[in-house]
Amino acid sequence: MAVKPVLGLDIGSNSVKLCQLKPTKQGWQLLSLGVAPLPHEAIVDGALMNSGAVVDAIMELVATNKVREKNAAVSISGHSVIIKKIPMSQMSMEELEESIRWEAEQFIPFDIEDVNIDVQIVREETEMANQMEVVLVAAKKDMINDYTSVVVEAGLNPLICDVDVFAVQNMFEHNYPNYGDNTIAIVNIGASNANINVVAGGIPTFTRDISFGGNQFTEELQKELGISYDEAETVKHGGPDADAIANKNNAERILEGVSETFSMELQRSLEFFSATSTERPLSKIFLSGGSSHLKSLQTVMSHKLGLPIEVIDPFKNINLDHQGVDREFIKNVGHVAGVAVGLAMRAPGDRYL
Repeated sequence: MAVKPVLGLDIGSNSVKLCQLKPTKQGWQLLSLGVAPLPHEAIVDGALMNSGAVVDAIMELVATNKVREKNAAVSISGHSVIIKKIPMSQMSMEELEESIRWEAEQFIPFDIEDVNIDVQIVREETEMANQMEVVLVAAKKDMINDYTSVVVEAGLNPLICDVDVFAVQNMFEHNYPNYGDNTIAIVNIGASNANINVVAGGIPTFTRDISFGGNQFTEELQKELGISYDEAETVKHGGPDADAIANKNNAERILEGVSETFSMELQRSLEFFSATSTERPLSKIFLSGGSSHLKSLQTVMSHKLGLPIEVIDPFKNINLDHQGVDREFIKNVGHVAGVAVGLAMRAPGDRYL
């Protein structure tokens, strides 16, 4: 376990999530968790349209939670990030790091000069003689710079830039260690994107981002019910004023319709995985992110895909007995904290996986 972990900072389309963990002999302990909303369309398709609002949100979270730690880990996702599992000739990690830049060019649809690259060996031997499997990660430098710049402007030191799917997997493996031998899909549903990560035997085997997230539920409620964005968010999350804003049956029908569309998108991706993979069949789907708690989505997805669905508890194996930790707050917002928790488990010098 890392001696001095960093501050987990998940900069999402709808909100910024902050998580600080402390390693103890008994495991991780939560020191602080905070969620600060962002103005609508402050971030669009991963692009920072209102950097000032993001900086303000980070500073508010640091101040409110009385955080002293300055070193932070952030993460990115979307079309500016490429993740590929590729076969390569067996070599040491040092040799791999020297050669991967040239190997990567054939797998990356961007100019090699415009991206940062990282790589990790996931299988040192395969069925092919003298072959190994590696995961290649490439991310556009301008996107990384945008995200790290707002962290710096907020007075923090961005030491690590991770990828959403790996941050969530990191969190999942700590909280659900008994699934190491299974093939499962972890689906993180953000406001504008959903990240799919099929993990087989603890190794990320298939990753994909879908341009579909919680905003689609909100926008459909707005359109069908003729209500504002804020009202639609209240209806979607079942807030105390939801019944006064819209008829419950109408709202459920709309949410089920969007859930059906999302489930079809997910099904196509998982069918592609099944058709091209030699791994064991999927046994379960785990959900995290802002819309993961929607009952209509869980029901429709389970029926459509024929698999059990479970919402991840990012704090399942984390000690919450720290002064100032609000268990009721964690119960209400914990499902959105998966990326931030996974980032908070990172430390300088860690690999992605």
